[in-house]
Amino acid sequence: MIDLKKYPEQLKRTVKRCRERNIIIPTFEEQVNPEKIDGKIKSKLKNKGLWDITPENLFRITWKNEPKESGGLYGDVNFLELPSELTGVKARVIGLVGKWFPTGAHKVGAAYGCLVPRLVTGQFDPTVHKAVWPSTGNYCRGGAYNSALLACESIAILPEEMSKERFEWLKNVAGEVIATPGCESNVKEIYDKCWELRKTRDDVMIFNQFDEFGNHLWHYEVTGKAFEEVVNKIAGPKDRVAGLVSATGSGGTIASGDYLKKLYPNVKIVASEALQCPTLMYNGYGGHRIEGIGDKHVPWIHNTRNTDMVIAVDDNDCMNLIPLFNKPEGRDFLQKTGIDKETCDQLDLLGISSIGNVLAAIKFAKYYELDENDIVFTIFTDSMELYQSRLKEYDDKYGRFQTSDAERTFAQHLMGQKIDNVMELSYYDKKRIHNLKYFTWIEQQGSSLDELNAQWYDYEDYWGKIQAMAPAIDNVTREFNDMVGLL
Repeated sequence: MIDLKKYPEQLKRTVKRCRERNIIIPTFEEQVNPEKIDGKIKSKLKNKGLWDITPENLFRITWKNEPKESGGLYGDVNFLELPSELTGVKARVIGLVGKWFPTGAHKVGAAYGCLVPRLVTGQFDPTVHKAVWPSTGNYCRGGAYNSALLACESIAILPEEMSKERFEWLKNVAGEVIATPGCESNVKEIYDKCWELRKTRDDVMIFNQFDEFGNHLWHYEVTGKAFEEVVNKIAGPKDRVAGLVSATGSGGTIASGDYLKKLYPNVKIVASEALQCPTLMYNGYGGHRIEGIGDKHVPWIHNTRNTDMVIAVDDNDCMNLIPLFNKPEGRDFLQKTGIDKETCDQLDLLGISSIGNVLAAIKFAKYYELDENDIVFTIFTDSMELYQSRLKEYDDKYGRFQTSDAERTFAQHLMGQKIDNVMELSYYDKKRIHNLKYFTWIEQQGSSLDELNAQWYDYEDYWGKIQAMAPAIDNVTREFNDMVGLL
């Protein structure tokens, strides 16, 4: 659960630090409704770049940033609808766009949801503690960024095989960067490093996205309501929200499906994963190249009983679609097939895991034979800005991408998507996935068996209490800002 117990002495030091550094903490309510942000803060943002290390950018942790690199304020939720000519399905496939967050990825929000409750209660003392961000990619970037904005020192942990762009950026933002063995799928090695830090250092506090309920809550409250706003903006009288498709990753983003299901009970929550590491589908293992989604375990904060389907996506499809979506020859071909130029010009908004989410959404729509009145939501977690080195690797391996490559890729890896590797989850399928938590969290990480059982058997009460905590956290945050005294 999210602990809101206050520690007065540490809180005094934290308040003093924030006063000295001109730090004001936004509430969940302001992240959902940035029109409520104080005018003085908005006036300062007009002179700030989206990625600048400045405390005012805490107020850009929202889905509603104006899509510009510098000086932007707020507008509607950033989303992109992909036309049927691109997806090959009648259903409306719509993704929230993560590029317009600071750091270029939505994980900065999840990291914020984990750090702030401990900061405003004094549990985390920035004058003493270093924030440790274990991650398979963007979460540690978001955590290091938030730490810098909040005058905290940070330690980023991520697998050594993640993209070069991540490491280069982190070297300039995080206090320490630790590369653990392996690739995207090597999550246990990250946990092992966290235990090593706990045992050898007394100045660290771990913010593990896989078991921090601030991650779940931020997406339930902020991402879920962003989807709701999109529905209100684009849905016609006959339209229905059919599903929310998300790679499970840390189990945070998929919590937005819990919010949608309360509004639209027929919504199906779809967890996607890499076919090369089908943990949820087959209790499988392996390595894959869809950066940022994590696997080989079930996150503690994944509400598995509320998940309706698992879809496995071939990472080979994702990697082949990168040049189709980003190379001039690929985009020229797509336009010749009837896809409008405006859409083609925005395909760089989709990073590797975003493409994986799209492919899972296509499989979902085909499986249920959805039509033009069905809306399938997903997440474009980050953009190709973070994966330019992967494009170069493609060129080095296969040579220049040509029109013939585009034609083949479009037919095979996009239009060729089928309904294979799709599993509808029965009650006992869901329970099987839930039970996998035991081996990671009880045996390895020392979590509570009683709590594991409560997640399943006291389902509505357990998850409902977490999902209702945003107002309480906002109240503590406002009290903290009052003590800092900058507003």
